[in-house]
Amino acid sequence: MPPDSNSFCAIWDIVRCIPEGRVSTYGRIARLAGNPRWARVVGYAMCACRDGSVPCHRVLHRDGSLSAAFGPGPESRQRLLLEKEGVPFLPDGRVDVKVCLWETPEDA
Repeated sequence: MPPDSNSFCAIWDIVRCIPEGRVSTYGRIARLAGNPRWARVVGYAMCACRDGSVPCHRVLHRDGSLSAAFGPGPESRQRLLLEKEGVPFLPDGRVDVKVCLWETPEDA
């Protein structure tokens, strides 16, 4: 089934649940939204939500790298927002996902 506006709303609702100081990945959000093949759709949903109501900066690539599609000055802006929340970074600039990955009941 192709994504629609309801799919984006479901994705946004999941991302709103990521607590401050925690991160998730496009793939994990896709899985939680019901379609593990929709990592790219999660990216589209993040880009479509520009009003600040969704903490899009907390969604990363699976290796902890930041998104180049995160608005103007993308990586540096995303990194600043994450640093303000206390998210730790590795020396190579990726987020240390082992330390701050958002765990859900589905992960247990």
